[in-house]
Amino acid sequence: MKTVYSDAQYHINMKEGDVGRYVLLPGDPKRCSKIAKYFDAPVLVADKREYVTYTGYLDGVKVSVTSTGIGGPSASIAMEELANIGADTFIRVGTCGGMNVDVMGGDLVIATGAIRMEGTSREYAPIEFPAVADFGIANALVKAAENLNKKYHVGVVHCKDSFYGQHDPESKPIGYELTNKWGAWLKMGTLASEMESAALFTVAAFRKVRVGSVFLVVANQERRRLGLEDPQEHDTEAAIVTAIEALRILINEDK
Repeated sequence: MKTVYSDAQYHINMKEGDVGRYVLLPGDPKRCSKIAKYFDAPVLVADKREYVTYTGYLDGVKVSVTSTGIGGPSASIAMEELANIGADTFIRVGTCGGMNVDVMGGDLVIATGAIRMEGTSREYAPIEFPAVADFGIANALVKAAENLNKKYHVGVVHCKDSFYGQHDPESKPIGYELTNKWGAWLKMGTLASEMESAALFTVAAFRKVRVGSVFLVVANQERRRLGLEDPQEHDTEAAIVTAIEALRILINEDK
């Protein structure tokens, strides 16, 4: 499915030719220039609302980076409009909070699937439909992390719409539900919590495009709760270089 527009897309303010088929998707607009430094000849092509885009080249192939803001609604808008203008391969580069006690601050998490405890994906598919990453992109991210000797974990992540519903559930009117479900996710071995992948994975299935996710673990509230060492890391460089290496792998495979 592809819709061609003669004018620029409403939110991202771009049209066909402005982006490559490969697009990295950070949340923070300020992270775009940091990522674009890894491109050859990067150019700022759009800056509107939370959507900042640079386009350049990797190994002679046009690639882009577009920020999505926070959460599923804005991330799904970015993917829809980028797909409209020719992008078909996406890697979310973000941050997460660890949940499994083996996941520590500074580690990487590569998502194979996402718990759809958010609202955006429900406006695309019934809740029974799974939110899963593209197998090829997940594999490329694993290869990239191994090539770069980064510590990583692979598995399911939790997605929510309310940041403070996760970090202060007892204060919320439905705290009993948030707490009970959090316990269930832990028992199921969920690696980490973030806010965009469930929507992106579901929208990608509908739009017939590829998407995967790699996250820097900032900290782990479960380790802290249990009195275990809980290092914190805010530098996203490890996730960025892993995503760049994965793009190189995908570009080579696609050739």
